Amino acid sequence: MSSTQAGRWTGALTRLSRRPVASVVTLAAVLAVFLALTLWWHDWFDLTVYRGAMRYWLVEDGELYDFLTPRSKYGFTYPPFGAYVMAPMAFLPFPVVVVVSVLASLGALVAVLYWLTGTLAARAGRPLWWVLTVVALLALALEPVRETITFGQVNLLLLAVVAADLLLLVGRDSRWAGLGIGLATAVKLTPGVFLIYLLATRRWRAAGTAVFAAGLATLVPGVLTPDTARGFWTDAIWNTDRVGTLSYASNQSLEGVVARLNPAHPSGALWALLVLAVVGIWLWRITRPGCDAAAGLALTGVVGCLISPVTWVHHLVWLLPALVLCAGHALALPTGDPRRRRWLVGVGLAYAVLCSRLVWAWERDFGGVDGFLGGNAYVWVSLALLVCVPSRTVWRSPTAPAAPAAARPVGDVVPAR
Repeated sequence: MSSTQAGRWTGALTRLSRRPVASVVTLAAVLAVFLALTLWWHDWFDLTVYRGAMRYWLVEDGELYDFLTPRSKYGFTYPPFGAYVMAPMAFLPFPVVVVVSVLASLGALVAVLYWLTGTLAARAGRPLWWVLTVVALLALALEPVRETITFGQVNLLLLAVVAADLLLLVGRDSRWAGLGIGLATAVKLTPGVFLIYLLATRRWRAAGTAVFAAGLATLVPGVLTPDTARGFWTDAIWNTDRVGTLSYASNQSLEGVVARLNPAHPSGALWALLVLAVVGIWLWRITRPGCDAAAGLALTGVVGCLISPVTWVHHLVWLLPALVLCAGHALALPTGDPRRRRWLVGVGLAYAVLCSRLVWAWERDFGGVDGFLGGNAYVWVSLALLVCVPSRTVWRSPTAPAAPAAARPVGDVVPAR
């Protein structure tokens, strides 16, 4: 996309925003066609695993981590507290579980986008309902969001819990700050990177609350169901065969890149060096003066995807805040500013790649230069976002008094650093 084309698209969007209802209907129709052509249904496979494991454990009186989904090697891989949260699934019909999962994921998506786009809508002088609806429709086209919903995954729910903690509680130094991060970490270990964020940014009380919440939520299952807890911490957590092959195309982490270079013998040293480099960039960015809570959420979500040994495509919903903030920064720059067009081109390319299912073209053969570049495309997007997310954003806490739109013109924004 050239700068001229980006300018035309920007002008078209501006014209559409003057007819909000018509533009939303048009975008929804385009999205419906796109999904009809590209959506890959997974029949809520992960939700089937969760519910099957809960029934095996609570109804059939089996050991939770002994369960394997029929005709597969997949079982329940979350800590015991995650099983406690999902326990009601065992007693509900599967269609009800599916409906609840889809509605909860959509609600979580809208909540996160509401917290991140409210300021942008006010600064741009556009109706909040219009901005939120447009951004939500665009988000539904992203492959990670589609995969999360059609697999029945919990990613969007965990993202919403962590985002609520960072954006609504940590920024206000609430006594409950850190609670959401702690509980999310007890459900699934990957949000634990946000606990490191709290420590790195010296939010000591929030970090203490997060550690206490995670510890308590881990201890309770250990007391009430010790055999189940022992099964996870001594066996299931170390059994990587339960989650899949590291070189599989869906693993869009640094470990996935290394594994695809040599599937038989991935280099642990190379992976460690890459992780150290990425973590160094992340720490430098989040500890710079002026890095706000929204930037912290975005940058930490990105680094979590990069350093995790396994980051399936549906885990990349953690990139969503980074995409939104980059788009917001681009649109907040003055019209006609060359930087605005460059930012819009970059964000547009990142968005298009994450909608495209591009990596699956190298699902079976990821050798050669094309396999290295195309088969790891989502990793390259993650690395670009780690560098480009603005440390100081146009975001403002939803709990803070709103600034008058006239007093803060759209172009009045601190440049990304």
